[in-house]
Amino acid sequence: MTDLDERGLFIGGAFVPAHSGATFPVHNPHNDEVFVRVAEAREDDVEDAIAAARSAFEGPWGALTPKERGKLLLRLARLIQDQGESIARLEAKNSGHPIRDVRRFDLVRTVDWFEYFAGMTTKIQGDVIPSSFRGVLNYTLREPLGVVAQIVPWNFPLMFVAWNIAPALAAGNTVILKPAEYTPLSALEIARLTKEAGFPPGAVNVVPGKGSIAGAALARHPGVDKICFTGSVEVGQQIMREAATNLKRPLLELGGKGPNIIFDDADLDAAVQGSLFAAFHNQGQACIAGSRILLHESVWDKFLDAFLPRIRSLRIGDPLDEKTQMGPLTSKDHQKRVLEYVDVAKGEGAEILYGGKRPDTPETSRGYYVLPTLVRAEDPGMRICQEEVFGPFITVTPFAKEEEAVAIANGVPYGLGAGLWTQNLRRAHGVAAQLRAGMVWINSYKLVDPASPFGGMKMSGIGREMGFETMREYTQVKSVWVGYDFEPWRWPE
Repeated sequence: MTDLDERGLFIGGAFVPAHSGATFPVHNPHNDEVFVRVAEAREDDVEDAIAAARSAFEGPWGALTPKERGKLLLRLARLIQDQGESIARLEAKNSGHPIRDVRRFDLVRTVDWFEYFAGMTTKIQGDVIPSSFRGVLNYTLREPLGVVAQIVPWNFPLMFVAWNIAPALAAGNTVILKPAEYTPLSALEIARLTKEAGFPPGAVNVVPGKGSIAGAALARHPGVDKICFTGSVEVGQQIMREAATNLKRPLLELGGKGPNIIFDDADLDAAVQGSLFAAFHNQGQACIAGSRILLHESVWDKFLDAFLPRIRSLRIGDPLDEKTQMGPLTSKDHQKRVLEYVDVAKGEGAEILYGGKRPDTPETSRGYYVLPTLVRAEDPGMRICQEEVFGPFITVTPFAKEEEAVAIANGVPYGLGAGLWTQNLRRAHGVAAQLRAGMVWINSYKLVDPASPFGGMKMSGIGREMGFETMREYTQVKSVWVGYDFEPWRWPE
C-alpha cells in the first residue's frame, strides 16, 4: 500500500492536489490523533472530475463491451482480495470498525459486490414488444445514463464504495464518488486499485471534501446525469432540491429506526443473539440497525435477564485489537450527538438499563467511545423512539398484542428495515406483510446480499440498490421501431 501521510484527489486516473491546495485532517477515532491529511475538493475540482468522467464515458469506457467491463470488475475484486489485510487494517483505523468484523463482513462483502456485478454486465437486456402494427418490429434497449455522482457515508466506508460504484460501472456509467469527510481512505485506496486493474482514466473518480461544497456541486451540476446519496433525511431533501434544478435522477438511501419485534413464542436464545448483533454491530452505526426492541410482555423478564449480561460482556477497545467487539464511534461530533440522546432519554422519563456514558478505561480515554446503551421506553412516541440516533443506543418497549406491535413498528417516519422473531408461520408472514419497511427479516436481522433489493419506504429513501432493481436505477430504456414491411402513413389527399 502506498504512503498514506498525505493523499490527493483521484481524477482522470491520477492522484492530484486540490486546485486550492487545501487539505483536511483525518483522525484515528481510537485516540483522536491525526494520521493522514487529504486533499479537499471544491467546485473547480468537481468540474475537473465531471469532465474526466464525461470524457471516459464518451471515449474508452463507453467503447468497452459488457464482457470487457465485467472482466475489469473481476480484476478489481481479485486485487482487493489479494491486498485484503492492508485494506482491512486501514478501514479499521479510519472508521473504528473492529478489524475482525472488517475481515469477515466488510472485506468479504466488498469482493462479493464486485464479483456479483461483474456478472451482471452481460445480463442487462431489453425486450421485444408485441406490436399492434403489421410489418413493424418494436424492441427496447437498456442503456447507461452517463456520469453518476455518488455521495457515501462514513459508517461502512469500504463496503459503500463497492455498493455504489460496482452497479453503476456494470451498467456502463462512469462515476464520481464523494466519500465522507471522516472516512475517505478506503475510497481512495479502491480508486488506486482501479488504476492497477486497468480501468480507463476517468471511469472512476474520487473527490473527498465537504458535503456543503463538493457534494452540493455534484448535486446541482448539469453535467451529472444521476445523483446517489446515502445519509440523513435532511441532507437527502437538500440534494433533491439541488437535483431538481436540472431534473437529475436521485437515488436516496436515508435514515432508519428499525423495529425488532420479539413475540412470546420466539426462540429466545436466537432472539438474544440476533438482537445483540442487530443493535450493536459497528457500534450501532447502521441505517438498518435494530434500534427499537418491541418485546412481548410475557417474555420481558426472561429476555432481558439473558440480554443484559450479553451487553455488559461486549469487549470495547482498540479496533485493531483482534479481541475487540465494539470500537469507537467514527467521529467526536457523533459521540457527542449520541450522548446528547442519553440526556433526552432522561428528560423524557425513560430508564437507562445499561450504558448511557463513555467507558471508564485507560484504553478508551482518548477515543470516541460510548458504552452500549439500553433504554426502557414505555411510550413509543418518545423522541428516543422516533428519531434515528445512529449509535450504540437502543430502546426496549413492551407490547401485549400482535396488532399493537405492528402499530408501534409502523409508527415512525422511517421504513427501511424491520425484524421479527416467532415460530408461528402464519404470524411470521402475516406481520411481514403489514410492516411498512423495504426489508423485513424473520428470525434473523441485517442480512444483506448483492442480489437482493435494498431500500426503504416513507422517509427512508427513494429507489432500490442491489440486485437487478439497481440496474434499472443506473440505466434508461430506449424504444426502437423498425418498419420492415410497413407502408408509411400518409396525409389524406
